[in-house]
Amino acid sequence: MAGRTAGGHFARAQSFQMNRLLMPFASLYGLAARLRRHAYRRGWLESRRLSKPVISVGNLTLGGSGKTPLVAYIVRLLARNGYKPSVLTRGYGRDRGMDIIALDPEPNRVPDPRSVGDEPALLARALPEVPIVICSDRYRAGRLAEERYGVDVHILDDGFQHLSLARDIDLVAVDLTRDLLHESLLPAGRMREPASALAKADLIVLTRSEISDAASLEKHVRRINSDAPIFRCETSLLNLAELGGKREIDPAEYQGRPVCAFCAIGNPAAFFTNLRQWGFHLVAEIAFRDHHVYRASDLHRVGKTAREKGAAALITTAKDVMNLSPHLPFALPVLACVIQAKILDAERFEKVLLAGLSSNQLPSRVVLQT
Repeated sequence: MAGRTAGGHFARAQSFQMNRLLMPFASLYGLAARLRRHAYRRGWLESRRLSKPVISVGNLTLGGSGKTPLVAYIVRLLARNGYKPSVLTRGYGRDRGMDIIALDPEPNRVPDPRSVGDEPALLARALPEVPIVICSDRYRAGRLAEERYGVDVHILDDGFQHLSLARDIDLVAVDLTRDLLHESLLPAGRMREPASALAKADLIVLTRSEISDAASLEKHVRRINSDAPIFRCETSLLNLAELGGKREIDPAEYQGRPVCAFCAIGNPAAFFTNLRQWGFHLVAEIAFRDHHVYRASDLHRVGKTAREKGAAALITTAKDVMNLSPHLPFALPVLACVIQAKILDAERFEKVLLAGLSSNQLPSRVVLQT
């Protein structure tokens, strides 16, 4: 495959051996995760509840499940139905600074990804009308959102394991390109919890159904959780954005042309596969660890590879742009993929989600009879 290094097989063999050595620790991690959930369920550890309902959007793995586009999809759905949502997020990877950061709703806001985290910065640009509060204590973040912005529902980003905040709907994104049933727990693999934790989900969304067949995994998920509605979700390309926000570009301008793809996300293989499905000719693929902040040496490597492979452009994700300077020493254009989640049974998904909120009797939805 284009852009693969000669030492790839050796690196994978080393990784496999390291995983085997870490399996005893993974077993201990899994036991701790189950005991933690049990402690919250029995009330030995406290879950605090906000005044307004909470929809948690989470997953079982370390990143790369398509969760962030799903958060944006749900926020837009709620706003379209008259709700006033907020997004509560930790802001993974941000610099140590202010303990809590509130991003006021305003057009054209461009928060510094180093201060708020790359994913909150991306959501802030995609959802300018929605307040976003960044804090490790999501209860505190939610209280601020209710008091300052008058929101009537919260979206808890990456919240499935954040059990200290009570939620009304627990939505779990399951990436179809991951081997959920055979993946190892941390630190040997990427699983935060065993697959059995899906039994606690209220809604399950199988993401990246455009890449992998959902039928087989859906049967296994149904055996774990026979009650939760299951939906399938695709990742669709809207357009390309030139680095620095100079202009939006029709993907057709570069489809079929040689491009050098690079990214620092949780599932780079899925991104590269999507690019091919969207009609791009990848002559090189360069992947960095998730949330990587690019150094000059990284950019030199990317630019050198693109020139050597005869690429017409560099292409990356909108999340990666958060960690790039708008002024890069590249002669080639740098293009970001602007994507959106697409629920295949969107009407049913909307009905199920709204019904879940209605069953909790939101005060803002109660009409007093006179």
